[in-house]
Amino acid sequence: MGGDRDGNPFVTHKITREVMLLSRWKAAELYLKDFQELITELSMVKCNDQVRDLAGDEHEPYRAILKPVRKLLIDTLEVLEAQINQQDVPNKPILEDISQLWEPLMACYKSLRESGMAIIADGSLLDTLRRVKAFGVHLVRLDIRQESTRHSDVISELTRHLGLGDYDQWSEQDKVSFLINELSSKRPLLPRDWEPSEPVQEVLDTCRVIASQSREAFGAYVISMARTASDVLAVHLILQECGCKFRMDVCPLFETLDDLNNSEAVMKQLFDIDWYRGYIQNHQMVMIGYSDSAKDAGVMAAGWAQYSAMEKLVEVGEEAGIDITLFHGRGGTIGRGGAPAHAALLSQPPKSLKGGLRVTEQGEMIRFKLGLPEIAVNSFNLYASAILEANLMPPPEPKQDWRDLMEVLSEVSCDAYRKVVRGEPDFVPYFRQATPELELGKLPLGSRPAKRNPNGGVESLRAIPWIFSWSQNRLVLPAWLGAGEAIQYSIDKGHQALLEEMCREWPFFSTRLGMLEMVYTKCNMEISRYYDKRLADPELLPLGDKLRGQLQKDIVAVLNVENHNHLMQSDPWGQESIRLRNIYVEPLNMLQAELLYRTRQSEETESELEEALMVTIAGIAAGMRNTG
Repeated sequence: MGGDRDGNPFVTHKITREVMLLSRWKAAELYLKDFQELITELSMVKCNDQVRDLAGDEHEPYRAILKPVRKLLIDTLEVLEAQINQQDVPNKPILEDISQLWEPLMACYKSLRESGMAIIADGSLLDTLRRVKAFGVHLVRLDIRQESTRHSDVISELTRHLGLGDYDQWSEQDKVSFLINELSSKRPLLPRDWEPSEPVQEVLDTCRVIASQSREAFGAYVISMARTASDVLAVHLILQECGCKFRMDVCPLFETLDDLNNSEAVMKQLFDIDWYRGYIQNHQMVMIGYSDSAKDAGVMAAGWAQYSAMEKLVEVGEEAGIDITLFHGRGGTIGRGGAPAHAALLSQPPKSLKGGLRVTEQGEMIRFKLGLPEIAVNSFNLYASAILEANLMPPPEPKQDWRDLMEVLSEVSCDAYRKVVRGEPDFVPYFRQATPELELGKLPLGSRPAKRNPNGGVESLRAIPWIFSWSQNRLVLPAWLGAGEAIQYSIDKGHQALLEEMCREWPFFSTRLGMLEMVYTKCNMEISRYYDKRLADPELLPLGDKLRGQLQKDIVAVLNVENHNHLMQSDPWGQESIRLRNIYVEPLNMLQAELLYRTRQSEETESELEEALMVTIAGIAAGMRNTG
């Protein structure tokens, strides 16, 4: 919140600054409660020499040490509140560094243990020490995310102003050499008299907000739609010119199929630059995009591209002696890389978890995985155990004939997917009519506008509404289209035995098929047909029938490879869970189709209808689980 501005005009540098102030304010408020409790509790007199030196002649040494920190926290709240409300800021010292909390607490902790009061030391005092380590001054680390062309626009406008030509028209080699020269230069690049356009000024102001904070306030600067080495260097240059004194982790996000396939070359080019290697201090974070690659090429092709990209990136890092942390931009849906955490991590390439794990959790999955303390602990246990298992007992390296067959499956599935999504002339009208896609933009759901470009077609639609819409009408098209067709193609070519071997011995492939089974179980052809009849024009109905016919063939192909008689045969608990939820979801689907019909028929929007529609959307999303 307040950091992800990719395509969202409402997240400005002012919002980012306000979010960061609110975050610090909340942290100070929570610490103040902890210190109040500790001051009440620690009334004992016995202490070690260090605490006695800190407390002086005070009779209650622990309280004497903690009271000034309490005063500091009260002053911090007052100053931050004034800054948030844009009032006169009192001239008082505030909490700037975590050591201001850690050192007095640690001194008290050691003294209590040395004085024979370990039980008291290991109570709420130890809890507070852990919180200080976990949450720091800022409570949360904010990731800043911005689309790559916004940075090249800044450099381009600047080079035109300086009379150096148009940066956007330069070759990649010229861009990189210009950026490296400027990053190595001691003189400032931004002229004082330069008045940039509003979008460029916004990027500069955001970087100045980053520069005004401490390093601990941030996670990474994520570049959406990163394609080239210059995309990464441009961000480093803009941050430097805006006065950023610390080394920010700049993390390219490779999203589309082509970008994933090209990620190895981009990172290799960066690691070959002496300045860059020295600057990053042997650590690089790279984000793997799941949503947009699946929207671009379908789940099978995207899954293989992600796997191959991870493999190659780990290899490039090892060759260069650089630790690479892979950041997984997953959503909850299968079409956005979602899967049970343990299975998903163990299906990654060997060594891909060597640098640890960074992952996004989104939509309903935050509530389902982290909504209650016991469930949150269990979710973290699953992540930790999967990382340990993957590092101690790595999954097998895929055999060459597995790789060759995956290349074929990827190519065939991508062609089949694009033939429908891009090649079918009636596809976009059918999508708009048979799903609640148009209505999603009106509803207060989601953190960003539904489209990156409001005038574009499906390609400009964000991955979340793209998949969310299809899960609402129970066709769940993006999560299966192309995959089953590719499997059937391979069976027809005589590769069934090899597919069965991959299913038995390769976690990556067996997890893929397991996910397809789950998606097929959640699909409901009758409900999808009902949406078509109620909402779509008669000439569009054959397309819906064709897609449902393909779905039936795909289910047969996957069951054939897995040697199963019915879907989710190896996961009866999951199957029963879906069956029980369907009892509640199906009436909501029928209701939603009717509400969509009525809202589209009436010229004036009735608030009751829209409100009822919103309830059905939220209800179906909750019942389908992995939709956002």
